[in-house]
Amino acid sequence: MTGRTRLTLCSAAAVLLVSFCLAPLVSPAGWLLHAAFLVGVMAGAGALVRRLALPRPLVVAAQLVVLLYLLVLGFARGAALYGLLPGPAALNALSQVLRNGFDDINVYGTPAPDTAGLRLVLVGSVALIAVAVDALAVTYRRAALAGLPLLALYSVGSGLGDRGPSWLWFLLAAGGYLTVLFAEGQDRLSRWGRVFHGPRRSGAGPTPLTRSGHRIGVVALAVALLVPVFLPGLGDGLVGGGFGHGHGKGGGTITAINPVVSLQADLNRPANIEQLRYTTTSRHAGDMYIRVAVSDEFNGVDWKPSQQKVEDVPSPLPNPTGLSGAVDRAEVTTRIAIGNHLSQEWLPMPYPASQVDVDGSWRFEPNSRTLVGDNGQKTLGLTYVVRSLELEPSAEQLRDAPAPPDDIAQRYLRLPADLPPVVRSTALQVTKDAATPYDKAVALQDWFAHSGQFTYDTEVEAGTGVNAITRFLRDKEGFCVHFSATMAAMARALGIPARVAVGFTSGSLESGDTWVVGSKDAHAWPELYFEGAGWLRFEPTPSRGTTPDYAEEQAPATPGGDRQEPAPKPSSRPSAGPSADPSCVGKERQLGECGGDQAAVRPGAPQQSSWPTAGLLAGIGLGGCCWRCCSPRWCGGPGCAGPGCGRGPAAGPAAGARLSSRRS
Repeated sequence: MTGRTRLTLCSAAAVLLVSFCLAPLVSPAGWLLHAAFLVGVMAGAGALVRRLALPRPLVVAAQLVVLLYLLVLGFARGAALYGLLPGPAALNALSQVLRNGFDDINVYGTPAPDTAGLRLVLVGSVALIAVAVDALAVTYRRAALAGLPLLALYSVGSGLGDRGPSWLWFLLAAGGYLTVLFAEGQDRLSRWGRVFHGPRRSGAGPTPLTRSGHRIGVVALAVALLVPVFLPGLGDGLVGGGFGHGHGKGGGTITAINPVVSLQADLNRPANIEQLRYTTTSRHAGDMYIRVAVSDEFNGVDWKPSQQKVEDVPSPLPNPTGLSGAVDRAEVTTRIAIGNHLSQEWLPMPYPASQVDVDGSWRFEPNSRTLVGDNGQKTLGLTYVVRSLELEPSAEQLRDAPAPPDDIAQRYLRLPADLPPVVRSTALQVTKDAATPYDKAVALQDWFAHSGQFTYDTEVEAGTGVNAITRFLRDKEGFCVHFSATMAAMARALGIPARVAVGFTSGSLESGDTWVVGSKDAHAWPELYFEGAGWLRFEPTPSRGTTPDYAEEQAPATPGGDRQEPAPKPSSRPSAGPSADPSCVGKERQLGECGGDQAAVRPGAPQQSSWPTAGLLAGIGLGGCCWRCCSPRWCGGPGCAGPGCGRGPAAGPAAGARLSSRRS
């Protein structure tokens, strides 16, 4: 076997080894066999054309032509002439399958079903990477540079590995790349050997130069694996990935990913995938929100969680910030069971939790009162018990709340310097008749939720930055991410500390006292701070979620004037039937003209989590596609039915920054 032939085979093998890290993308993983076939053909086509001694660019061009022909046969054969000859119709059909694949990426999470579009994206990308590696390593004899496309392919798969053995993916990728380097080095050394030592004898062992090359490769691999573990601030190194959590006792920080990133994807999934189920002693289970994370930093680009200090989980948890003993409260116990499709670092809990009994490695972030997994700890399959408080402040207590302390004001009143003037001016106009911060908060909430000016629509591009807020105030169309982010920004402009929470609404009552929360119950809402009561949620999203009792009180028409009586609050008892169709919005929902919807899909349905790096794969593999990264991830939810019910279904969690989507 010649050195070039050996290098060709090693290059193809390296691509196949790296492609195994993409196995979590689609289930079942039969697409890997399809990809292996294309990689083998690309290697054979390259070897054949190189024997013709054509110019190097023509070798690559010939491989691309062969690949295009195979993709047409595999995905658009029905549109080809006589089923074999590609033409304009076949290319248009192939393009449509590709567009369907990008649409599927927007809708599905991992593992996604093996649709034709997703298969084309995956196998086409792997085959293109194979052409790039073969061209660099064999055609142009630059094996070291072949690591760049291999690294790009590995980065996609490793970014998806909630469950996958990331150390195995790394070893396979590293082994493939080293194999290419060894093959090229052996070829070069054999050429040198013929010059200095004459022809190699059959059966002769490796030369000293070859043995030295092997040792250098092994040492380099060991250094890449072990050194980052001992460097400060690099977490677990190349293998562990890491979420930025602190390690050890009593300290550490967390730099979290944006929880808004997958909210819109959850809302637009075709199926309502079960996320969790719970039982609770609360008398208002139908109004319960299950909080996951908090975005408290607004930098003008988006709302996101700030870097926070974490500590060991105390038992019980400390008293909530700003809560005084004068506020009425009830203590409730909630038992939560996470299903097989919710794998994340944040622990879903009612707010504010006072004690958490949960197995595993968790850390406590005091400012947001969230629990975050440490050392790769995830929520998948957990069952735990949370004791929490149901706060019942009165409107008078909130009207009389003193100014927030300096540390709260400095942190939660920050606004970007480029905040458009329309945000502040609109907030002032809406609240011009409100005398107190509480009255202003209620006025803002009611303007969004009850004025009839806004339309709930998940087809609107997600985003929480100043441009998205300006567009939302102009067009008055959006979903929970837009409502919560805009109200929080306007509250800060009025001097009310605010942040954005993401999580789930109450879900639907399955039977007895068991509530089921699905992906369409994902939601985002603003939390505003009032000294004496602490952080309180408000609900500006129309026909989604429930308005808490303290926010039902209407602001007086003029300072010192008589206050309106609050409107009767609908019963929190759920309907015995299914939730209303979340695609029903606006007046249809208010008039009770919505049909039924399916309950959350039980375990056994395919998991639907976000594709955080699928855009990179599509961009590298199929080139030139503008990719918008998924943003928030939560809304759509439980229904309220029965005579006299004036409330629509709840909405649902996690939020973000991407994607066009479908109406929830």
